Amino acid sequence: MIFLKAYLTKKRKLVDAALHGFLEKEKTKPGVIHKAMRYSVFAGGKRLRPVLCLAGAEVCGGNSARVMPTACALELIHTYSLIHDDLPAMDDDDFRRGRPTSHKVFGEGMAVLAGDALLTFGFELIAGNARIKGVSSESVVRVLEVVAKGIGTLGMVGGQVADMEASGKKHSARELGFIHEHKTGSLITASLVSGAMLVGAAPSQVKALENYGENIGLAFQIVDDVLDIVGDKKLLGKRGSDQDNNKLTFPAVYGLELSKKKAQAAVAKAKKALGVFGERAKVLSALADYMVERQN
Repeated sequence: MIFLKAYLTKKRKLVDAALHGFLEKEKTKPGVIHKAMRYSVFAGGKRLRPVLCLAGAEVCGGNSARVMPTACALELIHTYSLIHDDLPAMDDDDFRRGRPTSHKVFGEGMAVLAGDALLTFGFELIAGNARIKGVSSESVVRVLEVVAKGIGTLGMVGGQVADMEASGKKHSARELGFIHEHKTGSLITASLVSGAMLVGAAPSQVKALENYGENIGLAFQIVDDVLDIVGDKKLLGKRGSDQDNNKLTFPAVYGLELSKKKAQAAVAKAKKALGVFGERAKVLSALADYMVERQN
């Protein structure tokens, strides 16, 4: 896994540098909103979604530099969802990644606006990807549609709604699957597919990445649920637990051991889907293993 760590570190640095360049500086008026946006974006995330976008382009034989605006957009969109998820009206979390959440630092109103601004700017960046040489306008339009669907009522927002409605109610395996497929898996899948589409991937390649994304998204969420119970809170950068808040989670429905087995099974399915790519899938295969081995 040493090569994967080096790959992730390299890509994360590239993404961070690009994000610094894309986002407005804090001194740009109105300064408080730009400060709030940067506060959450640079709070120490893994940059998983932009890395998946870059890897999706590479595994299809494309140049990942061509998709960097969209990769950064996906991180901004993900960050928007976290800001809103932490609000008192949602999960009411005071800490995220070991730091006070946006609304604790800037107030609820500014946190809402920071999330709105990140979402909006994310779509601006995707649209601007059409100006990169070698990227067709047609592929950008397709990506805009994929991302919008992935985060809308049939994707991430829909999953969040179902999560809120399930809180405190009788545990349901079917509802659990719906929540995590939409709340977490949809944006992960959209990230992979976006990178592939922007470099002109074949339909069979896009389909394989959809299959892979759905399964690593599932594994990622299961492990998140497991770590919420057995993980080191300092490494996770959070306080409290989903169990304390009576949230619908995999361990709550299946128990810890069966949840771990389900994560491993999802990873196996994800790796099988990569067969169409041959040796080029080395990074994505290692990323699938990382999903069940990570500690935060």
